[in-house]
Amino acid sequence: MPPGPPQVQLSVERVFPALTFSAPVAMLQAPNDTSRWFVVEQGGVVRVFQNAPAVAATTTPDFIDISGQVTFSGEAGLLGMAFHPNFPADQRVYLFYSQTASGNLMSLLAEFQTKDGGLTLDPSSKKILITLPKPNNEGNHNGGNLAFGPDGFLYAGIGDGGGGNDSTHGPIGNAQNPNTLFGKMLRIQITAASGSYGIPPDNPNAGNPLCNLNGTGAQPCPEIFALGMRNPWRWSFDRATGQLWVGDVGQNAIEEVDRVDLGGNYGWRCFEGTRSNTDVSCGVPGPFIPPVAQYGRSVGVTVTGGYVYRGTRFQGLVGRYIFADFGVGTIFSIDSTAQGTLNVTDGFMSALSISSFGQGIDGELFVVDYGGGGLYHIRQ
Repeated sequence: MPPGPPQVQLSVERVFPALTFSAPVAMLQAPNDTSRWFVVEQGGVVRVFQNAPAVAATTTPDFIDISGQVTFSGEAGLLGMAFHPNFPADQRVYLFYSQTASGNLMSLLAEFQTKDGGLTLDPSSKKILITLPKPNNEGNHNGGNLAFGPDGFLYAGIGDGGGGNDSTHGPIGNAQNPNTLFGKMLRIQITAASGSYGIPPDNPNAGNPLCNLNGTGAQPCPEIFALGMRNPWRWSFDRATGQLWVGDVGQNAIEEVDRVDLGGNYGWRCFEGTRSNTDVSCGVPGPFIPPVAQYGRSVGVTVTGGYVYRGTRFQGLVGRYIFADFGVGTIFSIDSTAQGTLNVTDGFMSALSISSFGQGIDGELFVVDYGGGGLYHIRQ
């Protein structure tokens, strides 16, 4: 494999310093609206504030507060949000969150609507699109990121369901099983009718019955875009090329970054990065697509997927995929056109617990510090 890629100089700068958030996991702007930022807090609140350097407080009321419906524990909670591409003319926004009902933990993909022109979301407008009962009530490996792709379809990253090694989820695990949504990247078509969805005609299993009621089906699930994921924690589309980039958290040896394409199989639980996972069997799998980048435990412990930089302020970053490690705070960058699997060995030590990246409408990048609750600008 190629040696570790050369790094470019990076730094971070605190922005909106008067604001501090509680367990923030996402930062985003609404379509065609540079005036505001939205921060998703894992406990179940989405806060909104004006895009002004000296802003002193978030807006009251909050964009939405569903903390009473959200199970916030460990990796569970409110994990992702996506605006309809035509928001607020189209009133719909999508949330992914954890909830406990009758003692059973589940992940939900739900639709909410604004009733005041985009100022807030109405919690009572909730319509559940997909229900995913967590296997054995395992609280980890939820995934949870949501985004509309350049094709106009809604994508969702779903973890393998939890536990270790995907080992308690049947003879080949969830990630390699096409009859479950766990361990997959999903792609669905939002229809004109509120609270429903269709299947893009080129999805690999299009035409089969939906797996929306409990995440499983008697046939391969038509919502699946790609499979073989362990816990796709933060992913994005390159706004210049449309390529989907995914950071997939490893088990105990390797963290990986994948360029994900329609119908691809990215290896878990048969492979962790390019390492064959001999701890479990995985039937007759493959073929697999290896990661574009990976690193071992001497470098980091929990990858956070980022973005290909397409801003204008830092020309030396243009075309580089920037990502991070949540556990040690290192920020990495690689050439987005690199081929083969790069073994990443070093990066910029930020001293932050980076749970997510944010990309402005202008293409500039930000990082979200989970532990300290601050927001930072990526710069050279």
